[in-house]
Amino acid sequence: MIYEIILIVLTLIAAIFAVESKEILRAIFGFLVMSLLVAFIFFVLAAYYAAVFQLLIYAGAIVVLLLISFHVIER
Repeated sequence: MIYEIILIVLTLIAAIFAVESKEILRAIFGFLVMSLLVAFIFFVLAAYYAAVFQLLIYAGAIVVLLLISFHVIER
């Protein structure tokens, strides 16, 4: 019970950091940390398929897509 509360608080902190960050790379890092924590919450709750999909789709594909689009866009 206490582990879930700690994970939820850490996830909220990472989400707020991702939204409130002024630099895009820090926001992407915050999104990555939040996605990893959500996957770990799924794992703790024994939702293993949801945890794997969270890792593959959000922590993997979306973060890579954001990083590639960040480097492709000219400033």
